[in-house]
Amino acid sequence: MDKFIDISIRSDPEFSDSTIMHTLFWRFHGVLVKLKVSSVGVSFPDYDNAKPLLGNRLRLHGSQRDLENVMHENWLKALIDHVRVSNIQAVPDSAMYRIVRRVQAKSNPERLRRRKMKRHSLSREEVRQRLPDNMKAQQLQLPFIQMKSRSSAQHFRLFIEHMPLQELPADGEFTTYGLSKSATIPWF
Repeated sequence: MDKFIDISIRSDPEFSDSTIMHTLFWRFHGVLVKLKVSSVGVSFPDYDNAKPLLGNRLRLHGSQRDLENVMHENWLKALIDHVRVSNIQAVPDSAMYRIVRRVQAKSNPERLRRRKMKRHSLSREEVRQRLPDNMKAQQLQLPFIQMKSRSSAQHFRLFIEHMPLQELPADGEFTTYGLSKSATIPWF
């Protein structure tokens, strides 16, 4: 993972920056699904956990070949007036590393019950005992991307957390969102 591409949002009076970022990320996810790529990671160099905002720049991380393959697809065509795309560049030698991962909130008790029933073949009563009505929904204070499921057409928030910096990289695979629980991306 020695190369990167920056995709910066150009402000537009007709569309909010966050709308463009959501569309950009959704289209990026689509190309990773199409290519079945698990070696390209993402980061948001301008993110701000305090606000929480992801910022106006999406950075793709990978090898020269992986990034060329992703960019060869026509996924940015509809957004070309709304973004600026850098050339593929080398990661600076001074880069640190960090994990950028998805965080899922434990939310609606009824949704959690349905999921547990389906996954563990439990009865409604067994699940209700394990997950009572009075359990609190978890509220995340993390930046997110508003996504639409390609399979179910449901809308959901994809919460993203940038983990603490570390000095050494960690290998691993990335999801079709370009996120990972264990693999690091270069941070600079």
